[in-house]
Amino acid sequence: MFKKIIKGGHKKHSKSDSIDGSLHGYGLPGSGHPVSGTNSSVVVNYASRPGHNSKSSNPCPRTTLPPMFAVEPLPLFKDVAVSDRQNLFLRKLQICCFRLDFSNTLKLVREKEIKRQTLLELVDFIQAGSGKITERCQEEMIKMVVVNIFRCLPPASHENTGQEAKDPEDEEPYLEPSWPHLQLVYELLLRYIVSSDTDTKVAKKYIDHTFVSKLIDLFGSEDPREREYLRMILHRIYGKFMVHRPLIRKAINNIFYRFIYETQRHSGIGELLEILGSIIHGFTLPMKEEHKLFLVRVLIPLHKPKAVSTYHQQLSYCVVQFVEKDYKLADKVIRGLLKYWPMINCQKEVLFLGELEEVLEATQTAEFQRCIVPLFRQIARCLNSAHFQVSERALFLWNNEHIVGLIAHNRRVILPIIFEALERNIQHHWNEDIHGLTANVLKMFLEMDAELFDECEARFAEKKAKARDLEEQREMIWKKLADAAAERGGDHMVTV
Repeated sequence: MFKKIIKGGHKKHSKSDSIDGSLHGYGLPGSGHPVSGTNSSVVVNYASRPGHNSKSSNPCPRTTLPPMFAVEPLPLFKDVAVSDRQNLFLRKLQICCFRLDFSNTLKLVREKEIKRQTLLELVDFIQAGSGKITERCQEEMIKMVVVNIFRCLPPASHENTGQEAKDPEDEEPYLEPSWPHLQLVYELLLRYIVSSDTDTKVAKKYIDHTFVSKLIDLFGSEDPREREYLRMILHRIYGKFMVHRPLIRKAINNIFYRFIYETQRHSGIGELLEILGSIIHGFTLPMKEEHKLFLVRVLIPLHKPKAVSTYHQQLSYCVVQFVEKDYKLADKVIRGLLKYWPMINCQKEVLFLGELEEVLEATQTAEFQRCIVPLFRQIARCLNSAHFQVSERALFLWNNEHIVGLIAHNRRVILPIIFEALERNIQHHWNEDIHGLTANVLKMFLEMDAELFDECEARFAEKKAKARDLEEQREMIWKKLADAAAERGGDHMVTV
């Protein structure tokens, strides 16, 4: 009888009993067949893992389930005996290994709904903690996740046409058609990782270096919903699996290097920086040299790409975290910002000024004094910007009490650098609001040190008088040249 059941499980199936072969050319959990087919490149190397050979670490006997050749509904977990739920779990995983075609919404509608409901049941089963799943079930579940999420991502829109890439802010994000299934697969993986029933020692056999590396590669997806799930999952893996931490940091670094120095195109920079923000927050003191190099070689150069506005908020948070952890890094950060300061992009300048204020808020007097001159030369240029938002954002620095304290302590160096820019704003800037803000700053300096203010005012008046004298001399020289030319040329001289 047993032989008949086994033979029946492996009988040749007819076309009417199966889905298109292109949709399930992947090994199924419990079938004894390896994961293969067109996506063989995404297979996790299970052969190197302990406990996968004949001497299995799983004390339970390994039963081989017959393969499934069609997506058919299975009973609910609550409708079967507790002892049968692990086998039912494996059967449901088999159904979820079928990859269905979402390019046509009218095709395989019934199968898509069965798979979606099955994934929902698996998520609920893991989340409810109805029972600790066996090691084999964990292995097969990760295989199912591998089959579903590791795939070739579609090329970006500019790669399809060969045209120059557009501004990422102006592009419509690509939405993954299979998201109704993909979301549930990610949710299942997330619930498995965060579950208190998940044994890290067992889970790391299947969530190995290869799995994590391929997970990080998926951050290139243009679908923001997928990247958000990836962010949550990778963050949890980093916190729970200490063995993967160096690999994760190195892989993220490599993505950043490629983005900065080669492609300047990657959809997941913001999400990766968000993960790093939490990692940096947990750095211990004294800070390792490796982490300081990361700041100088990766985070500061990330201010250079044109698309910085799409991830600047997360980047600014990471940089400020470094300065708050170690105030001695403030000088390097400020000089790095000045190095990559935008020349013609006004919106980018506004972002830089906002980040500069946050950095200065965490800066101590000694580090501030090291970069005063180049810093306030740049601020003076921003004060005189024709774009009122840049000038306004620069003047708002004087609304911060900590920065005003630093400026007051070093006013003898700062005021001579920016006094001319402030006076020009009062006399020539087109925006009335800038006039009012500039007058408030000048009044603040006058109250700080009236004697220094008078000195700067006298120097400015003297410089202005010299400039006026030079202009008059220049006009006189040109007049003399014109008169001399008129005498020689006579009536043929044409004056303008």
